[in-house]
Amino acid sequence: MKSAIITGGTGMIGLSLVEYLLDIGIEVTVIVRKSSKRKTLLPVHPLLKTIDCDLGNLCNLACESSTSFDAFYHLGWEGTNATDRNNVALQNNNIIYSTDAAQLAHRLKCKSFIFAGSQAQYGRVEGLVGPTTATNPEIAYGVAKQCAEAMTRLVCNQFGIKHCSARILSIYGPNDGENTMVSSTINNLLLGNDTAFTPCQQMWDYLYCKDAAKALQLMADKGKANAIYCLGSGKAKKLECYIETIKNIINPDTILGIGKIPYSPNQVMMLCANIDNLKSDLDFEPEYSFEEGIAETIDWWRKKLMIN
Repeated sequence: MKSAIITGGTGMIGLSLVEYLLDIGIEVTVIVRKSSKRKTLLPVHPLLKTIDCDLGNLCNLACESSTSFDAFYHLGWEGTNATDRNNVALQNNNIIYSTDAAQLAHRLKCKSFIFAGSQAQYGRVEGLVGPTTATNPEIAYGVAKQCAEAMTRLVCNQFGIKHCSARILSIYGPNDGENTMVSSTINNLLLGNDTAFTPCQQMWDYLYCKDAAKALQLMADKGKANAIYCLGSGKAKKLECYIETIKNIINPDTILGIGKIPYSPNQVMMLCANIDNLKSDLDFEPEYSFEEGIAETIDWWRKKLMIN
């Protein structure tokens, strides 16, 4: 791969992917909303270009006949917030936008199309999740991801484009939203706020965003056509362990509010990615331990919150 075009390049995973591709000398073009406030997070780099275009206008995006890219990463998605995940009309639009992205990949002569799926496609499931795990999405967001994955695969197969789906579990790192478990824990501890958690005995799989970026790059280069790759570390630890690690880096003397909140009804107690085909197809192994990744993430939040 020498060139890539990306939707959703200003999200946490997208920014990590952009930075990783630029670091290894790949030309990157990011399709971004003109009104995006996060556009300023994109690095200034001679190999980076941007195109102002909403997801809803991908079907109208004009391309010069000579314009081509090796890989198309479709990470863009509207309505990822909790309040919008059951908005059927909004989520249904994303199916159309995704097929428009696959059609655009054809117009841009892309060899690979990488679709960003989600653990929400599985619904409520316990244990390891992999390419052959049955899908049973329970919210509109998961249903739309499942449909968009299938539709983009169909379009890509029609045009001879390699299609890979990355079903993403729990990714953390700089530029993440403030309301995730990792980000909210870091913020509360840095600011000296009280914390409240469930008993935190859930076994969970976290992957650092830089490792996620490397896996996505490898999918374009080495991924098999129509393959599904679950994006995680392949290792699960109790949530309590992750939270303790964060606390010990920020302030070991902090008293955590573990157990103050009851588990939600039908709480999933274990979720972990089966990454066997990531290893066999892509030679992928996570490079960052949670301790290393979370240290970088805490440093990023310190700067953002202007805390010494």
